Amino acid sequence: MRLKAIKLKNFRSYINEVTIQVDNLTAIVGKNDAGKSTILEALEIFFNNELIKIETADAASGGTANDVCITCVFDDLPSTLTIDTRATTTLADEYLLNADNDLEIVKVYNCSLKTPTTSIFVKAVYPTDANYNDLHKLKNDDLKSRLTTLSIDPTGIDQRSNVQIRRAIWSSHSTLNRQPILVSLEEEDGKKVWAKLKDELPLYALFQSDRASKDEDSEVQDPMKLAVKEAISSVQAELDHIKSIVQTKAQEVAKRTLDKLKEMNPELAQDLTPNFKTEPKWEGLFKLSLTDDNQIPINKRGSGTRRLILINFFRAEAERKQAEKNARGVIYAIEEPETSQHPNNQKMLIEALIDLSTKQNCQVFVTTHVPNLAGLIPVDNIRFIKNDTTGKVVVNNCNETTLKEISNQLGVLPDKRIQLLLCVEGPTDVDFFINISKIYNAHDPTLPDLENDKRVAILPLGGSTLKQWVDNYYSQNLELPEVHIYDRDIATPPTYQAAVDSVNARTNGSWATLTNKREIENYIHPDAIQEVFNVTITFTDTCDVPNILSNQVNLDTTNAYFRLGSSRAKKVLNELATQRMTIARINTIDTTNEIENWLRQIANRLT
Repeated sequence: MRLKAIKLKNFRSYINEVTIQVDNLTAIVGKNDAGKSTILEALEIFFNNELIKIETADAASGGTANDVCITCVFDDLPSTLTIDTRATTTLADEYLLNADNDLEIVKVYNCSLKTPTTSIFVKAVYPTDANYNDLHKLKNDDLKSRLTTLSIDPTGIDQRSNVQIRRAIWSSHSTLNRQPILVSLEEEDGKKVWAKLKDELPLYALFQSDRASKDEDSEVQDPMKLAVKEAISSVQAELDHIKSIVQTKAQEVAKRTLDKLKEMNPELAQDLTPNFKTEPKWEGLFKLSLTDDNQIPINKRGSGTRRLILINFFRAEAERKQAEKNARGVIYAIEEPETSQHPNNQKMLIEALIDLSTKQNCQVFVTTHVPNLAGLIPVDNIRFIKNDTTGKVVVNNCNETTLKEISNQLGVLPDKRIQLLLCVEGPTDVDFFINISKIYNAHDPTLPDLENDKRVAILPLGGSTLKQWVDNYYSQNLELPEVHIYDRDIATPPTYQAAVDSVNARTNGSWATLTNKREIENYIHPDAIQEVFNVTITFTDTCDVPNILSNQVNLDTTNAYFRLGSSRAKKVLNELATQRMTIARINTIDTTNEIENWLRQIANRLT
């Protein structure tokens, strides 16, 4: 199951219902206290109610305290649903999907009580006719009685199966009226549906930023807790079997005890039944922690160290997910990755999260109020939170208007050492220029080493972000020249030709160009690629190198990069293969000295 959207109503600052569209990567951007963390904490309450629990104070001021709603909409749904052993069904056949054929689960919290209660519904296009609108609430005997009430012939219906009886009742109505309504999942078969759906929901892991100003705030969560939770999820069937055995054995003992009690006091024995108070908490049985050589656990280390461990937790998860299929989905949510980190580590964490979001069954949330980090994320994945003129919270997908608003609200605070902005298409291009410029700088010190030259800031744009940056010239207040280098690709005319022309029309020393080759990966020598991927490929200036590489690698199941996707190939090519480049290899693959000219254009604009 994949999270598609979140809806909040009467929850903290979200009084009126607000919908947040969700992608595999969703970046929530806004000022401090705009309501970014509220979204992530609402999800924690919805999925876990552990790290953050629903409280009376969560009711929106001026809202309806007994109608606090957190709604999650899911697609990529289970193909079948087994809620009784005699028949399988589907969510669609049970009329439990919304108008978009998605699963919309609504949790309603009554925060007017000292200890809030929770009610669970699905919002579905459900039968509304009398005698047809309550079937999930009915017990088997009541469903059989309904067959009689509606004069439905029971022939061919397995009346031990609630699924079959419901199907027969609904099918008997020639014009079944259906409307979007809330359907309770807390009675009879509705309860069974929820029990099954709970096991299909994605795991949700919230990593909070450190907030020293509030003593009661938890510190960054140990990622090992999620490791235990995922491991338990993978053997849930075996654990359920163990639970069943334990319950059966314990109930046998209880029954024998009651049988003996009947001999002495039949009336008392009649009033007693063996019941288990709570479900077993498997996670609590396993305590896993990382400790250093001095046996100091990570939750006792500095916040910067904990965040570094988080970076590599996400990187490791990305590699694991790459090789895993049909696993339960996981949603990772990390607040303010800039907290307590050097800028280079901030970038590494964002890149790790972006990489993780491309894996199967993975979704990632990140919040930030730092414009430089927001700039690393594709514009289509940004959700901008602000207050409208009446003070109500508004969440917008990013477009030309909101991108300019983000720039104005978050501000751009330039390093005074910066003399030039280098604008490229994406994070992988940043890796290319950093690695290649280092090689050139060692050969010719008049050309900049872009990783260590603080006079140059590299901005990864691309897609609609690039177009809007150029069209609206958001950096004009910085009064800095820009160098833009974009892939030519194969479109006619080239996709970014208009952007190049626009930049070259400026009068502040800016310069832009398209690559002569198809894209930046065409400038990486095949020998450098072979040394990283252990495959030999050939290509021309117009070939799709990442695609050719991934196809070749995936022919060999023993290759360390087996199951390599095109986007992952692009990342590794620019991150690792470029490090195997030499001046000789560059001169062989770039016979017209394009790369040297790009770096010379940058150098000529520096003082």
